[in-house]
Amino acid sequence: MPRALTAEERDLIVYILGPSSPSNGRFHLVEEMNDGGMGSIRFVGSPDRRFGRCVGEAEFHDADGVIVSVALNVDQRGELFELDLWKVDFSPLQRIADLAELRAVTSSRHGTST
Repeated sequence: MPRALTAEERDLIVYILGPSSPSNGRFHLVEEMNDGGMGSIRFVGSPDRRFGRCVGEAEFHDADGVIVSVALNVDQRGELFELDLWKVDFSPLQRIADLAELRAVTSSRHGTST
């Protein structure tokens, strides 16, 4: 069922994109992904959309101390595609950290496509 972003999801996306990104403020509805409760969401869009590339990553510690890896992906047209959250122990997400707790991640995944 499509829904609006939560304030925490929006803040996380803005953190990854940067405050001056043209995508900020143009957030559409999202759907939760079947990821075992780790918190990943996909932006609602046309059915022909597919993964394009990762545009930014971050990480934080969940309330239980487990690291959460975050990747913001765009589709083949450069539109927001999914916010992928992954806990290293595969347990369900308990919270999205405050902005002060987020750490940017530099990765070799940027610019790759499948």
